[in-house]
Amino acid sequence: MTVELLTANHASATAATLAGRANRNARGFGGGLYPITPQSESIEFLCKQDFDKGELVRVESEHSAMAVCMGMSLAGVRTFTASSANGLAYMIENVYAAAFYRLPIVMMAVNRTLGPPWNIWLDHGDTLMLRDTGWIQFYCEDNQEVFDSIVLAYRLGEDERLLLPVLVCQGAFVLSHTMMQTDIPSQDDVDAFLPDLRLPHQVTDRAIAVGSLDRPRETEVHRKQHAEAMNRTWAVYTEVQDAFEERFGRRPADPVVPYRMEDAEIALLSMGTTAATVRRAVDRAREQGVKVGALRIRMFRPFPEAILRQHLAPCTRVGVIDRDISLGLGGVLWSETRGTAAPSAVVQSYMAGLGGGDVRPEHVLSLLADLRSRDTAGEPAFVETGS
Repeated sequence: MTVELLTANHASATAATLAGRANRNARGFGGGLYPITPQSESIEFLCKQDFDKGELVRVESEHSAMAVCMGMSLAGVRTFTASSANGLAYMIENVYAAAFYRLPIVMMAVNRTLGPPWNIWLDHGDTLMLRDTGWIQFYCEDNQEVFDSIVLAYRLGEDERLLLPVLVCQGAFVLSHTMMQTDIPSQDDVDAFLPDLRLPHQVTDRAIAVGSLDRPRETEVHRKQHAEAMNRTWAVYTEVQDAFEERFGRRPADPVVPYRMEDAEIALLSMGTTAATVRRAVDRAREQGVKVGALRIRMFRPFPEAILRQHLAPCTRVGVIDRDISLGLGGVLWSETRGTAAPSAVVQSYMAGLGGGDVRPEHVLSLLADLRSRDTAGEPAFVETGS
């Protein structure tokens, strides 16, 4: 294992490279690639790497990038691509198709604001629009987690009990272009961690039908099977955590990461890099005697409802901090978590850092003060964070 100073973009490409080379004794590695700020550095770095078997295809659009991944994956190739914001929106038809084909494609998404007007800074709305596509979704807090999540995503998604694509999300510029020390395992260790991909329904020289017409009953069966696979993710992920820790000496984070929740009466929920800021605010509030804790949602799909219910049961107030908005409703994370708190709890939606504004501890402390003053939840609230 070596320690390298990497941006999260380069960490993601390094992880994909090691995972791709680990499949050289099977059908190799490939994918369709198309640039978009702020993920372009990832695929540019990936294109400079050498692979014993496989091919990276430079395509004309994000839609085609996922189409190439689907074709390669159906042939048993381990695949990777990356995108962001409007690129994900353009790709969305094939994002659904990849999941419905049950293809264990791994995609890295740099969370960026959807336009127009054009904005290249951090917002979770782009990947949250994919929440119903049937992909496993991880939201990462730092560069090491980006690297680790991509490596483990292949073992998770390729498990025959799942056969699901995996989306690994990171924050625009906050992670994508920020360098930090990252532990990089040897190729031998990655080889040992990742079995060769043997896709049960891969295309061979025997005749099979792919993407033919379903009648209503067949579609019902396929969706039920897909849902059951998503529900099996919890148990398989625990096994992957165990195997990852045994091989690499560190344990990937749980689907929900608690902080100072042991005696908390108030909980603050967030995803991605916002969670680090929330923890600092929690520490400051604790110094003032406020019994507040934090929950970081790392795995958003499948949704960790049971875990959240357990953590939130004692809490009388819950503040959910979204870096997104579902127009006409409020924050997406809030809309999905508000039913997991106790019926008597005040669960308030706060939207902060939309379009990439810096979310600072003082912003979190301000919304915490607002939350403590409430006897009932109100309309979703905007937290102004500045330019």
